[in-house]
Amino acid sequence: MTMSDPIADMLTRLRNAIMARHTQVDIPSSRLKVAIAKVLREEGYITGYEVIEDNKQGVLRIQLKYYDNACVIDGLKRISKPSRRVYVGYDEIPKVRSGLGISILSTPKGVMSDRMARQKRVGGEILCAVW
Repeated sequence: MTMSDPIADMLTRLRNAIMARHTQVDIPSSRLKVAIAKVLREEGYITGYEVIEDNKQGVLRIQLKYYDNACVIDGLKRISKPSRRVYVGYDEIPKVRSGLGISILSTPKGVMSDRMARQKRVGGEILCAVW
């Protein structure tokens, strides 16, 4: 079976790992997924990540972050889908949960959080929201 939306698959694997209270989750790696993991770490949603090389595409291992026995990530939502892409200018980037969450955008200057995109005055495709 071919996967039509690897980012949605990544978010689902993260969601499932959180529900099962796992400390880490393995996801098939790609440059975009690694970039998303980097933003999650910079924003403090995960403790870390590493790419484990195998003879295929590699495995992205994400360490989940827990605080007071609850996962720091409360929810993940795919915004832009392969069937319906969502693009915004930097001045139209929506706030997630009144600023308590973040959007992760794919911009011409790379994958970054909504706050960083506003700061750099660059728009792009909203990949997902995390809160």
